[in-house]
Amino acid sequence: MNTHTRYRFTCTLSFGDIYGQIIVWLIVVFAGLGAALSLMNSPLYAFLTIALILVISLPFLLFAFVTTLLNHIEFVAVPPEEEEGRTAAAKSPVAIS
Repeated sequence: MNTHTRYRFTCTLSFGDIYGQIIVWLIVVFAGLGAALSLMNSPLYAFLTIALILVISLPFLLFAFVTTLLNHIEFVAVPPEEEEGRTAAAKSPVAIS
C-alpha cells in the first residue's frame, strides 16, 4: 500500500498575465527617454537620467514578473485512479509491430 501522494506541477501563466506589466514598464522607459532628450544640452545628465530610471525600475519589473509567475504555479494532487493507470501502463510490455 502506497501512502505517498503524488503531485502534478502545472504553470498556468500566459502572456496576457504579464502584458500589462510590460506596457507600464515601456511607458516608464519612454518617459525616461523623453526626460533624457530634454536634458540633451548636457549629455552627461541625459545619460545619468536614463541610467537612473533603468536601475530604479528594473528591480520592480523583475519583482512583478517573479511574483506573477509564483502566483500561477500550482501543485495538484494526482488522483489514485490516474496514478494506478499510469503504473499499470508502465509495467505492461510494449508491443512493436
